[in-house]
Amino acid sequence: MPHTPAAPFCAEVRDRALCEVLNEELVCALGCTEPISVAYAAALASKTLGAEPDRLEVGCSGNIVKNVKSVTVPNSDGMHGIEAAATLGAVGGDANSALEVLESVTPEHIARTRELLSDPAYCDVSLVEDVPNLYIKVRAHAAEHVAEVVIAEHHTNVVYRALDDTTLDGSRDQDPALMEHENNPAYEQLKIDAIIGFAESGDIDAAREVLERQISYNDTISREGLNNAWGAEVGRTLMETREHDAACRARARAAAGSDARMSGCALPVVIVCGSGNQGITACLPVMEYAEQLGVDHERLLRAVALSDLVAAHVKGYIGALSAFCGVVCAACGAGAAICWMRGGTPEQIGATIVNTLGNVGGIVCDGAKPSCAAKISAAVDAAIMGCDMAMAGRGFRAGEGLVQRTVEETIASIGYVGRVGMKPTDEEILNIMIGKTTLR
Repeated sequence: MPHTPAAPFCAEVRDRALCEVLNEELVCALGCTEPISVAYAAALASKTLGAEPDRLEVGCSGNIVKNVKSVTVPNSDGMHGIEAAATLGAVGGDANSALEVLESVTPEHIARTRELLSDPAYCDVSLVEDVPNLYIKVRAHAAEHVAEVVIAEHHTNVVYRALDDTTLDGSRDQDPALMEHENNPAYEQLKIDAIIGFAESGDIDAAREVLERQISYNDTISREGLNNAWGAEVGRTLMETREHDAACRARARAAAGSDARMSGCALPVVIVCGSGNQGITACLPVMEYAEQLGVDHERLLRAVALSDLVAAHVKGYIGALSAFCGVVCAACGAGAAICWMRGGTPEQIGATIVNTLGNVGGIVCDGAKPSCAAKISAAVDAAIMGCDMAMAGRGFRAGEGLVQRTVEETIASIGYVGRVGMKPTDEEILNIMIGKTTLR
């Protein structure tokens, strides 16, 4: 078969595609994205029904169950769980606001939610198997009518919506359990060399607004986490003990944002890879090092773009939700961006990513909760050490564990383990969390 030459490089095509990725990834969310997605599905079902539901049925994949179980639903006055997220979304959510669906909630909505949840039969929650890792089905009943909404693969991706027997969006014949998610073709440009080139000299104007918003919003929630007692106070603990160390401040700034949002803080964040924790992790350490290094605002924007794109590239091999802790992907991005701001070469930036994955690539996700802040701290610490090693010409070599010959091959190797190898781990974590497994 004759060799097909590679398409000629075009910076304009690269820049347009990577700005498109950033605009798709960097969206606002109020609180942890899994309970918010449940609330969004319920709000949309209630809107479709045209009335407050008399009863809700909520079916979720294991990863949704895992990530909603222990996290506080924002604007809920401290309520937890799928039942609270769904009921509050149905009663007071604004379906037009997507991942900011609960921003409109009032004290009256919270009181009504508590009243409805006093009846254990009001919201029936079930585990749905053999569906995508991110899957939510809400059936809202009122009088003789029922509205159904199904979200799959992405937190706001409505694949089916119906009222009674009338399909309004999507199709029952396209069972989400059998659907293969097709990425936006722009994601094909996600390669480390292309991302570095984009950060160096690309046209970032089409993504400038979302990058500015990410810096502003995520900085605000980080400061809230540092100034007040949220969650386990990981960020405050780090800052109080080693505030004069730049690496520790970078960890503290990221952890503090997670401290606040995992415990119900109503401030919005800008997410990446479908996760607020990852959006925070990709951003705050970069901001802290930019200040430390005296980097100007334009270079900071480009560094954050580099971080976000590396995070999306690494996470793309793993999928939306898994037993692989996603903040590791975001920490890879942060480490790469810090290396770039320090004047690292493409080889050193790649080595930073490899060093990070070779160290903390095995952190497991056991649901969204306050300890996520500690995992963020550990992942960022590994990324900074990985950067320091790379800048000194040191690193993990091919053949050592999952490390391969190139950074791209290493990302694919770790991604395969996260997506395929850790699937049984994911199932066992869920079984323990819901009490299905007896420990001895």
